[in-house]
Amino acid sequence: MEYNIFYKSSVKKDLRKIDKKELLTILSNIENKLRYNPLIGKELKGEFSGLFSYRIGDFRVIYTILENIVLILRISHRKDVYKS
Repeated sequence: MEYNIFYKSSVKKDLRKIDKKELLTILSNIENKLRYNPLIGKELKGEFSGLFSYRIGDFRVIYTILENIVLILRISHRKDVYKS
């Protein structure tokens, strides 16, 4: 099954902080892997319960699955991604 990918508006701010080469890798992985298998990521626990984290190098993509939609909530370096 193919899922539609949507990005939260605040993700634009996250993307500006990422090097162009790494950004292309991240977006390519989202479009080519996450779109077809959103359960590839790790389900989070605790206060982030219900969300998933997909690792791409040192970056994490935080997302949720809603019916046939993958909603990207955050893309950030692993040291910063879980901070508010």
